[in-house]
Amino acid sequence: MILSPKKATLLSIIFLVIISMVSYVVTLSPTALIPSIFSILIGICYLLYDKNNKVFAHIILALLIVVIAALFMPLNKRIDANDLWGIIRVSGMQLVCLYTIICFVKSFIQARKDS
Repeated sequence: MILSPKKATLLSIIFLVIISMVSYVVTLSPTALIPSIFSILIGICYLLYDKNNKVFAHIILALLIVVIAALFMPLNKRIDANDLWGIIRVSGMQLVCLYTIICFVKSFIQARKDS
């Protein structure tokens, strides 16, 4: 099921904040809060989305791509193969961001067809 880009963005914001906060509590690593910082930026764009949805959609999309790319670092370097929680949380955040990107791309394609 494909959500509207705005609803998918809200899903990403909530997921990134919750997982990031839980990860911080479990690991006490300040780097676990980085996804929360990005979700705040995405949240600001989410609130302004209706004023100029084209601009903010592209900003949200760019931020989500940065989050996905940044989350590859922990998978490559910091997460031990025995750290199943780390692999699940990082992969989960990447999948939710990827899903939101897919929702935006489908929306862009549909808007292009309609115009």
